[in-house]
Amino acid sequence: MDLNLTGRHALVTGSTGGIGYAIARELADLGASVGINGRGPERVEAAVARLKTEAKAGAVFAAAGDVATAEGVDGLVGRLGSVDILVNNTGIFEPKPVFEIPDADWQRFFDVNVMSGVRLSRAYMPGMVERGWGRVVFISSESALNIPVEMVHYGMTKTAQLAIARGLAETVAGTGVTVNSVLPGPTLSEGVAEFMKQMAGGAENPDLDAMGRKFVAEHRPTSLIQRLAGVEEVAAMVAYVCSPAASATSGASLRVDGGLLRHIG
Repeated sequence: MDLNLTGRHALVTGSTGGIGYAIARELADLGASVGINGRGPERVEAAVARLKTEAKAGAVFAAAGDVATAEGVDGLVGRLGSVDILVNNTGIFEPKPVFEIPDADWQRFFDVNVMSGVRLSRAYMPGMVERGWGRVVFISSESALNIPVEMVHYGMTKTAQLAIARGLAETVAGTGVTVNSVLPGPTLSEGVAEFMKQMAGGAENPDLDAMGRKFVAEHRPTSLIQRLAGVEEVAAMVAYVCSPAASATSGASLRVDGGLLRHIG
């Protein structure tokens, strides 16, 4: 199975931590040159320095920029040049009762979670088509199909990503460029770990695994793995779909949800 990405240039948005960082590390381990993205240059540089000590093969470089704005995307694209692999991972979430979500929040979630990927795909995909090879991945969520009542605006953006990814895949059919969505379930990212530590009331060294299993049992009881996924488990799926081995996979919604979605297909 060919997973070699040597010579490929990748951009992973929202990759200074969590799932995005794990994806960047996996792609670098496969030989890709990977751009680490975040809004603040200081945090980006810190993530780059860390990843350089962990990556086994490929190069790592800073790609700071606010991809939630048209100006930020234009500036980033202008600095980076061509990209062979684009992972649209930037995203925000926030529990809020649906009747209390103002217009500004709906727009903010759409700009960050949806338009960031639309603008970057529009900028980079024509070059991929011209070169006859490319990979675009949208990091969606099981919430795209299992809309969370506590954050409907988030679920809306994740569903939108599925539609965009499928439409883009059909647009570039037969070109050697693939577009897919990956749907993580509840995942023990750095942000989720910090949230659980706060829930533990400041307890020293809380058992995050046990807390995760309790959360899944209470709030995602259809999970078949009955635990939170690790960021590395999500990154492994993304790395595969970015590789030459996944050349026949396009327009797909690939689940790393622990089996909690009960839909067949």
